[in-house]
Amino acid sequence: MSLKKATLFIILILLIDQISKIYIKTHFVLGEEVKVFDWFRILFVENEGMAWGAKIPGQYGKLILTLFRLVAICGIGYWLWDSVRKKGSAILVSAVALIFAGAFGNIIDSVFYGILFDDSHGQLATFLPEAGGYGTLFHGKVVDMLYFPLWSGYLPDWIPGWGGQYFTFFEPVFNIADSAITVGVALLIIFNKKAFPKE
Repeated sequence: MSLKKATLFIILILLIDQISKIYIKTHFVLGEEVKVFDWFRILFVENEGMAWGAKIPGQYGKLILTLFRLVAICGIGYWLWDSVRKKGSAILVSAVALIFAGAFGNIIDSVFYGILFDDSHGQLATFLPEAGGYGTLFHGKVVDMLYFPLWSGYLPDWIPGWGGQYFTFFEPVFNIADSAITVGVALLIIFNKKAFPKE
């Protein structure tokens, strides 16, 4: 895959990711849910930190995380450029492009959404509000909306530690950018020998 094709691929993923996030942000109140199927729902949540809702504590935790993401995206971008330059396999270039697009999509939220939108608590957010955004530069929240509760119920009592507890599979709420990263990593793992052929 050429650098031009990889760039167009990345732009396409970013457009789908950002359009979906902006739509949710401006048409859903935080916590609002739409049931598409029993196993698929649109649920608007915002992620302040890392995956699975984890956070770096302290006043500068969010800033440190965002700056780390910016450094990481530079490294992924170099990996993509180097893979194309060395004529890496289509699997490798596609996977790295997916990871780059996903990481970049979430960085846009983290860096800019705090100044582009007002708060979503109990109201629809507006784009470029006159009173200013809900945060500052580098302190935005990542918009998530894809929810797949494939199964919910009480676990059997005989399961150690979790027996008798209510459990939902699959519980995390995510977005298109997260999906791109996951698919990219999965491609590298599943097609490892094709992605990294031995000389």
